[in-house]
Amino acid sequence: MYIEDLKFSLWADFIERDYLDNEFKELIRKKIINGATSNPAIFKNAILSSDAYIAQLESLDNMSAKEKYEAVAIYDITKAADILRPLYDAGDDGYVSIEVDPFFCDDAAATIAEGKRLFQTIDRPNVMIKVPATEAGYAAMEALTAEGIPVNATLIFKKSQALSCAEAFEKGTAAYGKKVDTVISIFVSRVDRALDKILAEHNIAVALTGIYNSAAIYSAIESKKVEGCRALFASTGVKDDSLPAYYYVEKLLAYNSVNTAPIDTIKAFDAHGKKEKALPIEESVIEVHMQELQSIGIHLDDLLQKQIDDGLEAFKDAFKEILEAL
Repeated sequence: MYIEDLKFSLWADFIERDYLDNEFKELIRKKIINGATSNPAIFKNAILSSDAYIAQLESLDNMSAKEKYEAVAIYDITKAADILRPLYDAGDDGYVSIEVDPFFCDDAAATIAEGKRLFQTIDRPNVMIKVPATEAGYAAMEALTAEGIPVNATLIFKKSQALSCAEAFEKGTAAYGKKVDTVISIFVSRVDRALDKILAEHNIAVALTGIYNSAAIYSAIESKKVEGCRALFASTGVKDDSLPAYYYVEKLLAYNSVNTAPIDTIKAFDAHGKKEKALPIEESVIEVHMQELQSIGIHLDDLLQKQIDDGLEAFKDAFKEILEAL
């Protein structure tokens, strides 16, 4: 755990085979990270840009494109899980996430079947099955946790999504009869990237909407007190050069939470970021900012829904590109 007093963890939002054999182990040894996440876009970049996959892919010529993708992804996730296993055994997270086929986002039965199959195939207790927060996803989250399978609920932009995830985990854990570790992944910086140019034109503080939206969702998750369930802040890399690279890690440092970030962001935070609790944020402070948005005609709920829709499409596009390339 990166900051033990706060039960705050840093996970690496990156998977690539050469990295797993080298820098990943070093970051764990230095106690900088204690988990990892992946998604179709991360695997797309790894598989299509790294020479580390050539030999394995050449041996898979008789497989379909999806079978090839799964073979490669399962190999990397298994390797990461094995490297992280000592942390898991010590009760210090040690989880790595793998996402179900994003084209199943509206099909609960297919998501459940694939989640079970991936978990059984990898056969490691410290693997989280990543499920998008859709109506079908909530049903899948409950079903998977009811079988003791750890789940990473992803693509959360709204408080209502987070509460639906928490309720699914609460029901699933109750059915299982024992604690199941789960995380609810709140996407942060994409909100600011969509708004900040408009806000600057109206002299409204920038780089805060994503923080405040995430802080409100964090408080909602914590209030539910679901055993084994934590808020995870995702999409915390910085695209605005005027902000420090570690901005979204430092500003969202919270008790009983995880931040998954790109490697350069993690290194910058470790070297320069404040290691002080930043959440919760008073509701009145958040409300003042949200009223400013309304005053210039911004309907945040509509913008967040667009982010959800765009995020699902981006995962599908990345997955499609991998399959077409394979």
